[in-house]
Amino acid sequence: MKILVLNCGSSSIKYALYDMSDKSVVTSGGIEKIGLDDSFITVKLNGEKYKTVTPVQEHTAGVKLIFKVLTEGEHAVLNDLHEIGAVGHRLVHGGERFSESVVITDEVMRDFAACNDLAPLHNPANIKGVNAVKELLPEVPQVGVFDTAFHQTMPDYAYMYAVPYELYEKYGVRRYGFHGTSHRYVSARVLEFLGIERAEGTKIITCHIGNGASIAAVKDGRVVDTSMGLTPLEGLIMGTRSGDIDAGAVTFIMDKEQLDTHGLSNLLNKQSGLAGVSGGFSDFRDILAQIAAGNDRARLAKEMYTYRIKKYIGEYAAAMGGVDIIVFTGGAGENQWEVREGATKGLEFLGVKMDVEKNHSCRATEMLLSADDSRVKVCCIPTDEELMIATDTQRLVGK
Repeated sequence: MKILVLNCGSSSIKYALYDMSDKSVVTSGGIEKIGLDDSFITVKLNGEKYKTVTPVQEHTAGVKLIFKVLTEGEHAVLNDLHEIGAVGHRLVHGGERFSESVVITDEVMRDFAACNDLAPLHNPANIKGVNAVKELLPEVPQVGVFDTAFHQTMPDYAYMYAVPYELYEKYGVRRYGFHGTSHRYVSARVLEFLGIERAEGTKIITCHIGNGASIAAVKDGRVVDTSMGLTPLEGLIMGTRSGDIDAGAVTFIMDKEQLDTHGLSNLLNKQSGLAGVSGGFSDFRDILAQIAAGNDRARLAKEMYTYRIKKYIGEYAAAMGGVDIIVFTGGAGENQWEVREGATKGLEFLGVKMDVEKNHSCRATEMLLSADDSRVKVCCIPTDEELMIATDTQRLVGK
């Protein structure tokens, strides 16, 4: 079976075509800047990357273009669209309605649309992608894989906010968490990597560290806490997001800067984090270059960034009554030894002892980073959310 995985954002569509006989990627790519004059599509095939500027005004046209690229022209990999056995979608916010991946039906889409208020930028775009496939390939089954689903095992005392309970009852105001597909993949994969057969009895902290970043506490294979909240803003310091901040400081800033809610959201989501502290540098590679050039604000941003990760690791070790495995994944977590070093330095009291040479040499590969005599195993496990979506799709369609 060949499975197409789609990730529809507000102005983009990422795709990957899998051959599930060996779980290999046949081709992948994406469309950027949908609705703008300079929109373009990229195609990755046989280790090469190709880019074509072409107008794409909306998501149905974008999906049509992807289908055309798959079947026509020099980058074609299919003779006919009906070689696609199923389509798997990344769906961002499933609220409390979805705790696992599902085959998409009209009822599922109604329930998913009811969560639009919780993710007004992402969910409507996801719906456009589902509808586009339904229009173009109505007989092909579709599966939804939710960013929030893996975190639905959190106990109520972990996901509730201490605000009037009626706000939860009326609007669903609670912590949901995100990056769930990534946390699910790496928490399972690290057990395979270490040769541990059962999740029961394990205490794992998964650190998805990229431009967006989150941490999850996974006990016995089930999430008991995670750092992101009602929205992806809560938790760690990120590329442009503030992460945790005193709500009183928020209202203070609104008053002093005369911001409305849109302006405040823009400030906390797009102007803060590493960029806000360092002076505009949101990529950790640029932060390190600025530190080397003597930028002290970049040094401060780095130390704040890794300190926040370390605090959450300590919190989640306390929440689970210990930790056996710490996993780093995501762009910075997989590639930047400085992030892993800063986040684990000083955790010797928990049983963490890093192998400096292994940590410095690791770049986006599965590797044990802790010393042989470290009680806690620290690993790098590159994430593969698309493969997780394809695997769920195959499993559900097979049923």
